[in-house]
Amino acid sequence: MSEPSISVLLVEDHILVRRGFRRMLEDDPDIRVAGEASDGHEAIAAAATLRPNVIVMDFALPSMNGAVATRHILKALPETAILILSMHSEPAYVRTCLEAGARGYLLKNAMDLELVDAVKQVAAGARVLDPRLGLTPQHPKPDLPEITPRELEVLQLIVHGKSTKDIAVMLGVSANTISVHRANLMQTLGVHNAAELVVYALRNGLASIL
Repeated sequence: MSEPSISVLLVEDHILVRRGFRRMLEDDPDIRVAGEASDGHEAIAAAATLRPNVIVMDFALPSMNGAVATRHILKALPETAILILSMHSEPAYVRTCLEAGARGYLLKNAMDLELVDAVKQVAAGARVLDPRLGLTPQHPKPDLPEITPRELEVLQLIVHGKSTKDIAVMLGVSANTISVHRANLMQTLGVHNAAELVVYALRNGLASIL
């Protein structure tokens, strides 16, 4: 019997959901789950070590959402195909993930999720969008301001209600550095306080409260 040709890294913070996806994928002889991660930081480290063909990534991860993790991973591993799974059907979330470099976006519905087929398609270089989204693979990229991966990471933590000091500790930098990121975000997005930042991030799919 030949070895599976597609290696996959599973990134999902709910262990039971992750196990279900793993069983689904490993039922196919062409797919091997090389590893698992439960958040964006673990995903970045695991991707660097395992160098999988495909990463199946939940969007709503603790501290760093799937779009931010995607940007980080593709900087080092541009050939990796990343497939986002999400509860969000709003176009802004889809566009944010595609802009980050994801090759696919599926709604997280295990009952009719064509996960195996989607993994094979993105591994072959195709772009896959859940048909229930009503979008096409050629859908235009979002006309959103340019935000760095670090700024997106800070923005996600602001959305989660973390203070400047908390964020500094979590990211291992000074509070002043976080204040600079916050100020840059406000200037780039044209908002004036943290509340407006949160509203903008959620409306435009840049962060998730889940």
